[in-house]
Amino acid sequence: MSDSTTSLKTILAPIDFSDFSNNALDVAADLASRLGSELILVNIVQAIPDLPAGVSIFKEGEYDQSLHDAAKKRLSDIAAGLSAKNIKVRTEIGTANDVGMEIVRIADSEPADMIVIATHGMTGWRRIPFGSVAKKVVEEADCPVLVLRAQQTAHASETQARTSSSSAVA
Repeated sequence: MSDSTTSLKTILAPIDFSDFSNNALDVAADLASRLGSELILVNIVQAIPDLPAGVSIFKEGEYDQSLHDAAKKRLSDIAAGLSAKNIKVRTEIGTANDVGMEIVRIADSEPADMIVIATHGMTGWRRIPFGSVAKKVVEEADCPVLVLRAQQTAHASETQARTSSSSAVA
């Protein structure tokens, strides 16, 4: 690997707990492990979430806190698994309605040397190169962004394998 890749001290991995972001996390964890980088797992909770039908407007604060608590627990569980593999990892939860800009803000404040993010690829004539969050991160981030195009969930392991081999080239 070139000298530029060995200087990746901090890799930021936004995760929304979808299969797509879990596959991107696998790639980010592999990079962090190989390069001895610190991995920062980031989840963004909506600042103004849509309240489920059964939640009263008067309970909105409790609902918001439950979203943060759930995200914190899930990130903690993932971080524990990565730590067991000797990957230096920490977590961060952001709150925003503009998820892409919050990811960029966190990347700037860390500062991250690279962001590894998944995208939802569409097939057929309406194909777009990447989703709005990934697009905003690519456009606004000051550090390199590795965008991993997600395939159908059924092909997740193949996607991860292909992405792993192509990430060394990217």
